Amino acid sequence: MTTHDPAAVSPSVLDRARAVWSRLTGTDAEFAPGRTNVAVAPASLLSPPGWTGLVVLGDAALVTVPDSPTAGLVTAALQGLGPDELAGELAEPGRLRERLPFHDLLGPAHLLFLAPALFRPAARTADVERVSGDDPELPALLDRCGPGDAAESALAGITSTAKAVRQDGVIVAAAGHELWPHGTAHLSILTDPGFRRRGLAAQVASAAVADALDQGLLAQWRARSPASRRIAHSLGFQETGLQLSLRLADR
Repeated sequence: MTTHDPAAVSPSVLDRARAVWSRLTGTDAEFAPGRTNVAVAPASLLSPPGWTGLVVLGDAALVTVPDSPTAGLVTAALQGLGPDELAGELAEPGRLRERLPFHDLLGPAHLLFLAPALFRPAARTADVERVSGDDPELPALLDRCGPGDAAESALAGITSTAKAVRQDGVIVAAAGHELWPHGTAHLSILTDPGFRRRGLAAQVASAAVADALDQGLLAQWRARSPASRRIAHSLGFQETGLQLSLRLADR
């Protein structure tokens, strides 16, 4: 399995990725190469409200916290920890708990981005169609997959049309993107549990990626599971960073 390798990502893609995630902080916080920056950002979208959000992109890390006391605590806890070391601890949150005790966490998630020249479309073995966002079969697919998979996929939040595969009129796999800042297409993919391991996720994802690239958008893939990362890799996405959100323990 490919791991976090900032050297493999083109500078232009990395710069765009950092601009996107900097915007999500709601402040003027920026990624600084070789540094781990901590910013007070109560409205940050890097994490749920009141939590601490950590993102590593390439050789730079950005951490957002809800208030100044938490900023002091986190800065002290991460003292001397560079972005590469922080990426290692985000991948294994048990190690990070020793520095930053926490009650709950979301993640870790791998962030992958695609340079257009590296796109490798998936081979088609099924008919992939364009589906309107108000097609009633899309919420039906979400229901069949359950709240956990549905939320992780973020398919309900896409702003594009969906690319879908049907079986007997029922949508069994779908993908699309939500438009994020700086012309970024945040990909969402979901497959009916009864139709997984048939290559359908790769096919609908490939069609959704092609649509995003045709619009000149930066394609972003967020993956928690090895299976999701494998699909992203097969399409040419590169490991660019990691994301984690923490609800810190009271001290």
